Amino acid sequence: MQLPTLADIDAAARLVYAAMPPTPQYSWPLLNEALGIEAWIKHENHAPTGAFKVRGGLVYLDALLLRQPDVKGVIAATRGNHGQSVALAARRHGVAATIVVPHGNSSEKNAAMRAFGARLVEHGADYQASREYAHALAREEGLHMVPSYHPDLVAGVATGWLELLRARPELDTLLVPIGQGSGFCAAVAARNALGRDLRLIGVVSAHAPGYRLSFQAGQAVAAPASTVLADGLACSTPDPLSLPVVLAHADDVIAVSDDEVAAAMRLYYRCTHNLAEGAGAAALAGALQLRAAGRLDGARLGLPLSGGNIDAALFAPVLAAATDR
Repeated sequence: MQLPTLADIDAAARLVYAAMPPTPQYSWPLLNEALGIEAWIKHENHAPTGAFKVRGGLVYLDALLLRQPDVKGVIAATRGNHGQSVALAARRHGVAATIVVPHGNSSEKNAAMRAFGARLVEHGADYQASREYAHALAREEGLHMVPSYHPDLVAGVATGWLELLRARPELDTLLVPIGQGSGFCAAVAARNALGRDLRLIGVVSAHAPGYRLSFQAGQAVAAPASTVLADGLACSTPDPLSLPVVLAHADDVIAVSDDEVAAAMRLYYRCTHNLAEGAGAAALAGALQLRAAGRLDGARLGLPLSGGNIDAALFAPVLAAATDR
């Protein structure tokens, strides 16, 4: 796909900033001690929905209504953060939003989507089943299906990366979690738009390794997704639009286990007192893995804390199991 240009991202930023301010980036001394280098954390957990995806939803809904001003309503399938993004953006425009989630989805994310005004529908045992049902419901009710990956979503998400790279021009390495790939593609777009020479390292769950296996094979490889903590990375089949960008622009793609993610969640809490959901802590987990392998020496590192939406019942035992040194 053609990635957004600097003009595209700046135009997207004007839409984003009508709904939220830029999120901060901080360098935390205790995290720097743990990593052995200076790292800058982009706090997308401070966005209005608690995650980076809201940027994409705001831009997508605005562009959709320009293309289809008579749209009856929108529908999306999600495990949570994408759905909150669509619900918030739809409410701003007075558009009805339906969000389909699998049974057993995060109760707190479900509550948040309802609070943003969405009609919540629970269907299926996993995201794929929810997605298929959402498509069927869209046809039945005449709703517009919001995809999980689209150029407008990428342009919106790229605004966060642009903020970080403009604020910290000395950075030379970014670790980027990969779920459906919009975040990684947005990082590539921001880097290219500014003409920066940056290493981009993708981070997937070891329990959802599709993008890593695809990167190693140079072509799409599907793999089961069984991660418990990093549900935002629970992708079994790489997206056909984002995968070519990953193959072309990733310097590496690494995998982190749920145990490594849990350790990173605890470290974020101890060092910054910020909550990080599993996917939100994946980049830090990857950085800790690279440090242990001696692959971070001298790096000027940027890490996204991409989301903080984790149920208390799931976070409490993670925090209680604080056995890390």
